[in-house]
Amino acid sequence: MTQKLITRRRGLGTAVALAVLTVLMAHQAPAAEPRGILSTKQVKLLVVNAKTPADHLKLAHHYAAMAEKHEAEATEHEALAAEYMRSPQAGASKHPMAANTAEHCKYYAEHCRKAAKEMRVMAAAHEEMAKATQK
Repeated sequence: MTQKLITRRRGLGTAVALAVLTVLMAHQAPAAEPRGILSTKQVKLLVVNAKTPADHLKLAHHYAAMAEKHEAEATEHEALAAEYMRSPQAGASKHPMAANTAEHCKYYAEHCRKAAKEMRVMAAAHEEMAKATQK
């Protein structure tokens, strides 16, 4: 075989491998939501109608689960930022906050950490409301 044909076959093999990987990743099951996360409709109904300790504890568990979810997203984006910083060419962009930059990932991680903190505050508030309604 000629060198040109060998190079073309290698390129084709790489393209096929990437296509297979892309299809496999696209068909992966989405990550499961943490236990205790309620639908938007459920949260709205509970916020308006919560009167019992059980109602407030459902909200507290929802907010605690949301805090876990935000923490996981923050950790994921911190790891992505580290990867972009390790290989600046991979995330090179003329737009500093473009989705494929370390700055974007750091910003999003910080946003997620703040959201997690707020969710913990909400969870604690509803735990207190649950205690208060037991009396």
